Amino acid sequence: MRLLYEGKAKRVYETDNPDQVQVEFKDSATAFNGQKRADIDGKGAVNAAVSARLFAWLEEHGLETHFLEQIDEQNLLVEKLTMIGLEVVVRNWVAGSLNQRTGLDEGTPLDVPVLECYYKNDALGDPLLNDDHIRLLGLASPDLVARLRQEALRINQVLTPFFLDRGIVLVDFKLEFGWNRDGALKLGDEISPDTCRLWDKTSGERLDKDRFRRDLGGVEDAYQEIYRRVMMTAHA
Repeated sequence: MRLLYEGKAKRVYETDNPDQVQVEFKDSATAFNGQKRADIDGKGAVNAAVSARLFAWLEEHGLETHFLEQIDEQNLLVEKLTMIGLEVVVRNWVAGSLNQRTGLDEGTPLDVPVLECYYKNDALGDPLLNDDHIRLLGLASPDLVARLRQEALRINQVLTPFFLDRGIVLVDFKLEFGWNRDGALKLGDEISPDTCRLWDKTSGERLDKDRFRRDLGGVEDAYQEIYRRVMMTAHA
């Protein structure tokens, strides 16, 4: 298969169907816009399986995604999308850059989710944008921005209880959307410990990429624990 694109965590290949692509999840990990790099054994398999499970769960609840099927341990077959150049972040708790920008204590629950849009541009460090910036750059119309926010909140409403039933707090997460050939808006990219902050509900232990970012150790074990819980029926 011809390689169409290689990013920090995934490779995208063409298939015999021009409307479908194959996504391979890599074991490599990066942080701080690629400044920190390492390989995490089993990360690609965890992210592929977790993404497949969560995409299927969203589809079951009436949300459209690009997911078609899991091909093997590290590869998904997905619908080819023309991606929108925005990352939509949903925040349910204060963590990461929200703590740094507001001074609010990390781990503070938010009464109402905070939604943020970031410019998907590695050269600029994926900066935070307001609605005027989005309009200036021509990334999305006001109506589309409103729709992206609405879809992100619907996804949050479906995923939050899914994780809570498995003893996990969905602290925040990143979403990317795109258009298929027929002009339908669909969720793309992935949903995994790479793109979500996931904390144990009881202990507060971090079970996501922050273990790598912050040199906390136990990264492989944390990813495997997320895999185990996501694949289970519900928290015992």
